[in-house]
Amino acid sequence: MSSRPPSPSAPPAWWQELAGAWIFYSVLPAWPRVQPRFERIARFGPWIGAVLGSLQGLLWILSDGGLPPAAQVALVLACGLSLSGGIHIDGVMDTADGLAAGERALEAMDDSRVGASGVVAFAQVLLVRAAALLTLAEVAPAPLVALALIWAAVWGRLAPLVAIQWFPYLRQTSGGSAGFHRQHWRGLGRELLPSLPLLVLLALASGSVGLGGLGALGLVPALVIPWLLGRRLGGHSGDTYGACVEWCEALALALMAWMVALA
Repeated sequence: MSSRPPSPSAPPAWWQELAGAWIFYSVLPAWPRVQPRFERIARFGPWIGAVLGSLQGLLWILSDGGLPPAAQVALVLACGLSLSGGIHIDGVMDTADGLAAGERALEAMDDSRVGASGVVAFAQVLLVRAAALLTLAEVAPAPLVALALIWAAVWGRLAPLVAIQWFPYLRQTSGGSAGFHRQHWRGLGRELLPSLPLLVLLALASGSVGLGGLGALGLVPALVIPWLLGRRLGGHSGDTYGACVEWCEALALALMAWMVALA
């Protein structure tokens, strides 16, 4: 039986995949009257990151001056974890347990229980991010901090694209919840195209608040973290994609905070 042609009024496939990315990468309400698709949603991850980073940045601006810096940082961190539904931080913990398990890495990553290595990794990510935000709270105005949060969230969602391009998927023979990223992969060049206008917009906005080219510092962890994890494990999985997001986001924020403080 031949497949039914799409309705002339149906939204384009890329719009449905953007709606799918919205659902997959956040807990924000689904879009009305749009049937989501999930084939190529990784390419829209940076846009979802920009939305989540913007919401955290808005919270930072609204709470600036009304809360002590430590409370402000805790509130923004809790907001970020809530908006993503913990999908990536779970990958941080599972990946850390896998790295500690050696040859039994995949088995440890599949275990729903969290080991000591996972708990340590969870604490490390939060501490790095908290240290970066506390530093920025001391040396930078609120709009700059808000933009740094957006930059970090965008770089975090670009890191898995590098991981998908450079390394094989670890669960090719046994399935895996993130295997569809590789199945529908069109190459890094094509998958990066939707992010290019976003990066240009962020670069223009950075100059207006004094961040300048410092937002580009996130490119370093966006390349290094996927490479390190891929080399250590021989490939990537859904868990390590999540670890790439969280570690890249935390380190990008830390690098920006460090350079702003030095400046």
